[in-house]
Amino acid sequence: MLMYCVFGGASGAVALILVFFLLSIPTKDFAIDIDPLKDNQNLFSTSRVTVANIGRMTLTNVVVDYGGGGKNAIEKISSLSPGEKILLSPPANSTLKSVTVTTDQGVKVTKDYRTPFKIPGMMGS
Repeated sequence: MLMYCVFGGASGAVALILVFFLLSIPTKDFAIDIDPLKDNQNLFSTSRVTVANIGRMTLTNVVVDYGGGGKNAIEKISSLSPGEKILLSPPANSTLKSVTVTTDQGVKVTKDYRTPFKIPGMMGS
């Protein structure tokens, strides 16, 4: 019985790792993921936008529109290789409501800013 549990647990772990590996393989040629985050502290607020190429091909002329209008609310990235991830800081005049990212390949993604879950007693809560 003990041998069955050991081998059953090992094969289950291998199967779980295989599932995660297969789910992480890009399925589209052109795809992008963005993660806009704003963290309101007691005295100040921080924000950042992570842009990641989750496709199989390089993305070109990536335009990040932070909202808020004006030339300062737009940032341009010439290219983003497959698997590449960059961290950006929104300008001071952006609305911090949503971010839209477009590329030459026709990819367009818009996401609202998210705020991290606050745990009582932790810094920034």
